[in-house]
Amino acid sequence: MSVPVLRDRRFVRLWCGTTASGLATWALPFVLGLAVLDRTLTAGELGVVLAARTVGFLAAVPVSGVLADRYSRRGVVLWAGLAAAVATPGIALGLGGSVLVMAVAAVVVGAGQGACRPAFQALTAEVVEDGRRRQANAAITFAVRVTTLVAPAGTALLAVVLDTWALLIGTGLLWLLAALLPPTGLPAPAPAPAPAPASGRVRLLAEFGEGLREARRHPWFLAGLAALAAVIFTGYSATGVALPLVSRDRYGTEAVLAAALTAYTLGALAGAVLVARWKPRAQGWTALAGLALYGFAPLSLLLPVHPAAVFAAYAVAGLGIELFNVPWFTATQREVEPRLLARVSSLDFLISYGLAPVGLAFLAPAIDAFGWKPVLAGCALVCFVAPAAAALVPGTRGFSRRTATPAA
Repeated sequence: MSVPVLRDRRFVRLWCGTTASGLATWALPFVLGLAVLDRTLTAGELGVVLAARTVGFLAAVPVSGVLADRYSRRGVVLWAGLAAAVATPGIALGLGGSVLVMAVAAVVVGAGQGACRPAFQALTAEVVEDGRRRQANAAITFAVRVTTLVAPAGTALLAVVLDTWALLIGTGLLWLLAALLPPTGLPAPAPAPAPAPASGRVRLLAEFGEGLREARRHPWFLAGLAALAAVIFTGYSATGVALPLVSRDRYGTEAVLAAALTAYTLGALAGAVLVARWKPRAQGWTALAGLALYGFAPLSLLLPVHPAAVFAAYAVAGLGIELFNVPWFTATQREVEPRLLARVSSLDFLISYGLAPVGLAFLAPAIDAFGWKPVLAGCALVCFVAPAAAALVPGTRGFSRRTATPAA
């Protein structure tokens, strides 16, 4: 009988490392927000720094996927965490002085964050055997959701006794823990023999292209990723743009915004607990059905309902997103060729996280042009239809290529 995943010391070290990186990631915007409140930083400068971090993240994700497959996944986590830890004091040094220094440091921090994501995903598959990965992924995503609650509250409490500079250094220390805590995984996967020598950039592109070809071998992966991208582009953007407007204009208080986001997180926590213990037979279809539940979030903003209905809709959306996330990560770790896992995971993060800011930038002008009701109706429709369409693709029933085609 296998040891429960949370009693495995190697996994606990990995879990602590991912949790530290999540706390550092979520705390930084709130720390910088405090700098805006005390007028050390302007709102425009805050936008520049956070945008620079996003640029670093998106630039590093595909590169780190290749490096984590070519070399040690543990090594990539180490150097990525150290880079973010070393760059974080640069944000503190530029605070109130040079926004350029802050932006450059934020690019490096974002690159460290982006490099960690696919490497952590692949390292989980090395540290935890197949039979326990579902519980491991549920524990990791549970920690991620807890950090969304703890990071803002913890930052606000620490701000009572610490200034912004000290809080920024604290996020750097969290990155140091993320770099040092995870255990060593398996030896680096043996790379496929290269047909001919190539320059560094060409070789990176060729190796990332190999990950794309691996992703194409799994129709369920492409279908699920397309559905996830559609939901993030529409449903997530509705949360980021329309929810504050509806909270202010319909209900006359920002408390609805805060309560809805809290309900979403609590629903996600419940989803992580549920999916760790429940393994449906058609796990892929169940995951896609959970993803479709996000459609209730924009739908609740469209209809003139009591605030409690909005909170319930966001709790259901949070529950559903974890019903999708955990089987999705577990299936990717199981089905993808191990030596290409980090590259395929980087494609996942690149598309899902990359479309989030694009959707946010698109939704506000769309609301101005067409009105918020038609836009929210379209967002809800996409959230319901995209996962349903993905479920028609062969292999999505169990998130497995092995069920995609019948035996001859």
